[in-house]
Amino acid sequence: MGKIELKKLKIERVGKVTLNKLVEAGYTPELIAVSPVWQISRETGIPEEKVRLVASHIRSELGIDYTEFMTAKDYMELRMRIARITTGSKALDNLLMGGVETGAITEFIGEYGAGKTQLCHQIAVNVQLPRSEGGLEANALYIDTEGTFRPERIVSMAKARGLDPDTVLNNILYARAYNSDHQMLLVRKAFELVRANNVRVVIVDSLISNFRSEYPGRENLATRQQLLNSHIHDLLKLALFYDVAVVVTNQVLSSPDVFFSNPLKPAGGNVLAHGCTYRVWIKRGKAGRRVARILDSPCMPEVEAVFRITENGIEDDNS
Repeated sequence: MGKIELKKLKIERVGKVTLNKLVEAGYTPELIAVSPVWQISRETGIPEEKVRLVASHIRSELGIDYTEFMTAKDYMELRMRIARITTGSKALDNLLMGGVETGAITEFIGEYGAGKTQLCHQIAVNVQLPRSEGGLEANALYIDTEGTFRPERIVSMAKARGLDPDTVLNNILYARAYNSDHQMLLVRKAFELVRANNVRVVIVDSLISNFRSEYPGRENLATRQQLLNSHIHDLLKLALFYDVAVVVTNQVLSSPDVFFSNPLKPAGGNVLAHGCTYRVWIKRGKAGRRVARILDSPCMPEVEAVFRITENGIEDDNS
């Protein structure tokens, strides 16, 4: 599949002004191919008819057939080729049926200090491991929304796994997202970067921080959820189109009306609940342990796994 340059496309009844508008709005050819026509039209001001012409041309170039069906057996065989990235803990890998899955969104939920960012750092390192050691011999793309990414932590984790720290750092594409618009634009840019840089995991830590701070209160809830819904679906398209693992972290909020059960719940409401493929709740345990529990999954039971965060990174609890 050759690279398509949006500005250089020759499409009847579509001029350069239209193509430039798409580029300026952050749309790549791949994103146009899998996005609803009405959504692109609304965000760019381009008439739906022209957007449809562009999308149809790109799908033809990419060999995408929207009307194609397959048997469930064919799909089963397709899923057998799904790759997984080790978390560094066998117990946590078993919880995830072998590790973090490509072609899906895995969400880690927890309070401050639960270990979500540590997991993100570890996965960004582990994706670079040989396949025999649970990696994919590939690179990572890391979007940091809270300023918690630490290259020093990457170095210590890389050394613990016998990897060259400088090589590992060079294989992580990093960006700091300063607001929700910037965050959404970076994810759209990822459609262009993933294939060109052998990226197999895209990390957003945390997914909801910017949205919560910029759209507070019930009066802004509908707008926030609409934007968040669009954002999570861009990530899902990225995961499915390129067969990359998408890892996001999420915060928790407290429900003041809950008295007899856990008052904490994931932020983001039903939008994130339906948008993420696998949801894993992480909490602090006793004596430095972390307990991970499947909160939602299309195929995994609600079981728990115990692991530790040490100087070397994510490890099994062998005590």
